[in-house]
Amino acid sequence: MGEVWRATDEVLGRAVAVKLLLGDRADSSSTARFRLEAQTAARLSHPHLVAVFDFGTWEDRLYLVMELVEGRSLGDLLTAQESVHPEQVARIAGDAAAGLAAAHRQGVVHRDIKPGNLMLDAEGSVKIGDFGIAQFVDDPSTALTTAGQIVGTSLYLAPERALGRTAGADSDMYSLGCVIYHLLLGRPPFRSDTAAATLYQHVDTPPVPLRDQGVDISPAFDTYLLGLLAKKPEERPTAQEAADWFRTAAWRGNGGPAAAAGSGSRSTAPTAVSGDAPGPGHRTGQSGGRRRAAPPVNRAAPRAGSRSGSRAAGRGAARSGGRRLAASEAIRRRPRVASAVAGSIAFVVAVYLGTVIFAPDSGSAVTPGTGASQGVVTPQGEGSPAPATSDAQGTGQQDSGGEDGDDGGDDD
Repeated sequence: MGEVWRATDEVLGRAVAVKLLLGDRADSSSTARFRLEAQTAARLSHPHLVAVFDFGTWEDRLYLVMELVEGRSLGDLLTAQESVHPEQVARIAGDAAAGLAAAHRQGVVHRDIKPGNLMLDAEGSVKIGDFGIAQFVDDPSTALTTAGQIVGTSLYLAPERALGRTAGADSDMYSLGCVIYHLLLGRPPFRSDTAAATLYQHVDTPPVPLRDQGVDISPAFDTYLLGLLAKKPEERPTAQEAADWFRTAAWRGNGGPAAAAGSGSRSTAPTAVSGDAPGPGHRTGQSGGRRRAAPPVNRAAPRAGSRSGSRAAGRGAARSGGRRLAASEAIRRRPRVASAVAGSIAFVVAVYLGTVIFAPDSGSAVTPGTGASQGVVTPQGEGSPAPATSDAQGTGQQDSGGEDGDDGGDDD
C-alpha cells in the first residue's frame, strides 16, 4: 500500500520512519486505510505499539510519520531461520500480547496480526505496527469493510473471520496463536494450496499439537497454545491473560506462577475444545480434536463453563435441599396424620352409634349404615395418610420439575 523511508525530524532532531502512500494506488480505499491508521495510532500509546507522530499530505500524497524501529520483522526472522527457540518465542508472545491488551482496552482490534506486522527492535522487544485495517469496537463503521467481507491474511485468520463474522479482540488472539505456532514449528498451523482451502482448515480442522511434531516445549506451553487456537472465540485467553502467562515461568511447565494467567480481565479457565485433554502421545488428528483448550493450572473457569457449572451446582443443591425438605416435612406430618386418623375413627364410631340408637326400626337402619359407610370415605380422603403420600409426590415432582427446568436452561 505504501513505501517506508527513513527520515529526520528537523524540529526535534530525531530519526523517524515516513510511510508514503504510493501515487498509483491512492484510491479511496487506500486513502481511508491510511487515515484510519493515523486515527488509530493517535488513540494508542504503549511500548509495544509503533507510535505515529504526524499525518498529512505532500504533493497530494498522504504520509505518516512514525516511530523508527531499528530492527527487523518476525517475517524477516523466519526467513533467516527455520524456527525460533521457545524462550525467545515466549518473550515475543508476552510483548505482543501486552501490546494487543493496550489496544483492546482502547477498543481497537488490529485484524491483521502476522509476522510481517510484528517488529523486533535492537533489544529484541516487539512492537506491533500497521493498523491500516484496524477496527474500533465502539465504531464498527471504521472497519472499511461490510459484513461478510474477509480482510486480513489467510494463514493467520481466525475461524469466525473466515466465516465473515465481525472481528473481536479474541480474533487477534487467535492470529497471535498462529504466529507463535509458526515461530516454533517453522510453518503456520494451517496451510493449503489456496486461500479458500486454508480458511476451511481454520474453521474445521483441529491444530496438531507441537509436541506431537517433535517441538521441544513443555506440555503446559503446548496446551496453552492450543487454547489460543480454540475454534470458539470465548474459549481463548484474553490478551492481558496471555501477557501475564508468558511473562511468568508457566510456559516452562514449572507451575506456581502460572496462576497469574487467570488475573486478566476475563475470570475464566481453560475449556476443552471437545472433551478431555489427551496424554502427551495423543495425536489430535486421530481423536477429532479432543484436547483441552488451555492448561488447567492457568485459568479459573470458562465463561460458558462457569455458567453451566453454576447451574449444575444449583441443581445438586436443589436436589439435596429438596430431599432434606421432604424428610423434615414427613417428620412434621406424622403427628398430624396420626391425629387425623384418630379423629376419622372417632367420627365413624359416632356416626355408627347414631344410626343404631336413633334408627326408627331395624329395616331403616340399613340406609344410615350405608350413609355411614360413604361418610368413611370422605374423612379418609381428607385426613388419612393419603395426603402425606400426595405431599411426598408433590415434592418429588418439584424436584423433577427443577431438573427439567435446569436442563432446559442448559440447552439455552
